[in-house]
Amino acid sequence: MWLPAAVCLSCLLWGGGLAQSSATLRRGNDQNGRCHYTFTVPSPEEGTCPSPPGQEGALQRQELDGLKTRMALLEALASRWAGGSEEGARGQRGLQAAYSQALQEKRELQRARDGLDRQVQELQRALDALRRENEKLQAGECAPQAATLQDSGQRPPSGSNLLSSLVAQPRGSSESPSGVRDPAWHFSVPRYQEFKAEVTEVPASRLLPAGSGPGPAPAEGDTGCGELVWVGEPKTHRKADSIAGKYGVWMKDPFPAAPYGPETVWRVDTVGSEVRQLFGYEDEEQLARGFPTKVLLLPEPVESTGAALYRGSLYYQRRRSRTLLRYDLATESVAARRELPHAGFHGQYPYSWGGYTDIDLAADEKGLWAIYSTSKARGAIVISRLDPNTLEVQRSWETNIHKQSVANAFMICGTLYTINSYTSPDTTVNYSFNTESGLSKPVAVPFRNRYRYNSMVDYNPTSRKLYAWDNFHMVSYEVRLESH
Repeated sequence: MWLPAAVCLSCLLWGGGLAQSSATLRRGNDQNGRCHYTFTVPSPEEGTCPSPPGQEGALQRQELDGLKTRMALLEALASRWAGGSEEGARGQRGLQAAYSQALQEKRELQRARDGLDRQVQELQRALDALRRENEKLQAGECAPQAATLQDSGQRPPSGSNLLSSLVAQPRGSSESPSGVRDPAWHFSVPRYQEFKAEVTEVPASRLLPAGSGPGPAPAEGDTGCGELVWVGEPKTHRKADSIAGKYGVWMKDPFPAAPYGPETVWRVDTVGSEVRQLFGYEDEEQLARGFPTKVLLLPEPVESTGAALYRGSLYYQRRRSRTLLRYDLATESVAARRELPHAGFHGQYPYSWGGYTDIDLAADEKGLWAIYSTSKARGAIVISRLDPNTLEVQRSWETNIHKQSVANAFMICGTLYTINSYTSPDTTVNYSFNTESGLSKPVAVPFRNRYRYNSMVDYNPTSRKLYAWDNFHMVSYEVRLESH
């Protein structure tokens, strides 16, 4: 340590003159040119020079006070973590609750993730099955022939304008006719609706006696309204050729208008995201042979299998909505549209087989009907009679039949009938609801699903038949009514 001369002299004097022999003297100029003498003497007892009187005690007191403060803070924190105070206990309980909640949320998220993984696997399996079916159908297509044009997998020859002569577009449409084909003429992979198609069996309202089955054929001259007592064996008219015909609608107009007659058959294949093609056939024989005489392109897409024909118009539900459309077949344009008040749609209240069958339209001797449900009805079937011109609801009935517990429904003489199962080969018409009396009751009329996936059943009051679409197959059933 270097000190000015005066200070170092005092150090020598204060140190008692010890070790004077080791003292050194240095001389030098500072920055200002002044001469400075420097003496250096080591202390024999002290390693360092002591602080001025009073300074050392102040520093020690400051360090001690700081140490006390830190110790107090540490004691307070330790008391909290150890639960030594009520506040600490509350904090510990809060942390434990938050930790438990986080663990619970983690477990729930893991379960949800596992569920999504399972759904993805199921969807992948379904997609693989559809691809295999697609490959089978493509492998079974017939070679094109120039002599005839059928909807059994054949395509028109290159440059043919036959399809253009068959196709009619809605007025105001800008689409090219060449883009519209009967899907049976040229198979391509369609985009599918998100069908539920959950295979569920619903118990019959009561067991059939042993050995029971279809009754006798309807008696000749049996006309007029009555109660359904018998449904015959299904008669197959045609099988759809492509996956687009897995589900569909086929029907005749019970009260047709020119230029179409009572034998004209209409068909819609309902698998796809943009179902807009309506195929017309001169009669059932032509349907069986595969020769459509008319292809209409509907202005808006169809939702599921609930369409109906009545008095020269096609009535159907617009996709993803509760809007009903009346499409006039003569003018080939929309004649009316109206929302069905409060009706569930797009999977809210379908039949047990799914397929977005929330709204089912039907025609019988008493008029045009809508079969559906609402949130107010809590899933029970609601029946509404519609004005066929304006689609306005004239009157409604709420039943005690849960819509998702039945496979299908149809109207005969103002009475609703429901079918128990869509997959069981031997099932029953299991409930009825009479709109005149407002009463429902269980019934047990045998009904056969020959192809084990019946997605559409409608009644025709003129031909006195049920028309159904059973797993690609267009079938019909004779019925018998009895007056009471």
